[in-house]
Amino acid sequence: MTMTQKILAAHAGLDSVSAGQLISAKLDIVLGNDITTPVAIKEFKKVGFDKLFDKKRVAVVLDHFVPNKDIKAAEQSKTCREFSYCHEISHFYDVGKMGIEHALLPEQGVVTAGDCIIGADSHTCTYGALGAFSTGVGSTDMAAGMATGTAWFKVPSAIKFNLSGKLPSNCSGKDVILSVIGQIGVDGALYKSMEFTGEGVSGLSMDDRLCICNMAIEAGAKNGIFPVDEKTIEYMKGRCERTPVIFEADPDAEYERTIDIDLSKIVPTVSCPHLPENTRPAKELGNIRIDQVVIGSCTNGRMEDMEAAYKILNGKKVADGVRCIIIPGTMQILRECTERGYVTAFIDAGAVVSTPTCGPCLGGYMGILAAGERCISTTNRNFVGRMGHVDSEVYLASPHTAAASALTGYITEYKED
Repeated sequence: MTMTQKILAAHAGLDSVSAGQLISAKLDIVLGNDITTPVAIKEFKKVGFDKLFDKKRVAVVLDHFVPNKDIKAAEQSKTCREFSYCHEISHFYDVGKMGIEHALLPEQGVVTAGDCIIGADSHTCTYGALGAFSTGVGSTDMAAGMATGTAWFKVPSAIKFNLSGKLPSNCSGKDVILSVIGQIGVDGALYKSMEFTGEGVSGLSMDDRLCICNMAIEAGAKNGIFPVDEKTIEYMKGRCERTPVIFEADPDAEYERTIDIDLSKIVPTVSCPHLPENTRPAKELGNIRIDQVVIGSCTNGRMEDMEAAYKILNGKKVADGVRCIIIPGTMQILRECTERGYVTAFIDAGAVVSTPTCGPCLGGYMGILAAGERCISTTNRNFVGRMGHVDSEVYLASPHTAAASALTGYITEYKED
């Protein structure tokens, strides 16, 4: 069995499972946010459920429109608050302690290796970086998961990504996953497990791995997953509330195919409108003028992303006519940015710094685009109208590329001095 299949078998109480098999699995964590949880609550009550399977295994994170942007957002958050207080949900994150859910839960130790996790958000696949099976579901499945602690799955087949070499210093996990999606396409891993392995894994930081797994869904995958190594164990030490369970793929595990990726050959990569698979090297796009830069999101709002932005922006100025928006992924990251002097440096450079929010990524608030405007963003999707007007354009890139572009006003490959 593959790593994913072993986790699913264990949670289904079975000795083994195979690709295509339908199973019912026990859940370790059920997750929702301020957009999807109110729908789940409605279904929860409609069916007649009146209690959670475990108040410590449900997480509700208010992150998309919080602090609330309008009356509808306020009502959604109120619904989440009342439900969470009523059911004494342990992991309820509101203004002041919230963060972008997929940056927050690993940071707070809510998820851990060997877990089986569902979340009513497509980027729940992020937690595969810790060696967990995690995947996005609809709000109805979230409602059932909150009540029963179980979910049904079709066991996915897998694609093995064999990583070798080491990333260049001006590249990160974002460049890796954009390159992979550019190679296999947005449906290249449809309902499959993207399993990353090989000696190149050891050179990737946890933030790199979280970013890569986060965007597995952009290749159509059911989940993305990394093996548990020394870096994973060190990251989880003293952080996770449950004892990690480590699974390894069998030597004879079956994969639909194996794709070799030499990390040393990865270059700063940009996904052009209007699909994540439409990738090109950043150095080929220098004639494209931008109006806005967003550095943040569940993909790239972690500390290493803030460090990359600081390294490039410190002591310099954002180009005239460019709006640079920086959004640390959690309150802890925001605090660390403040203590390190990053926030002051960002402001001095002409950027704005926000409390954690998903806001601009989905065209919600904090950076909506008008017709004809272009944004280079560290977010995960660049569909038509994703960040505002249908006639706007979103280019996806790493924090290095986004910050370098903020200084020039054009899409720019970052090169170290």
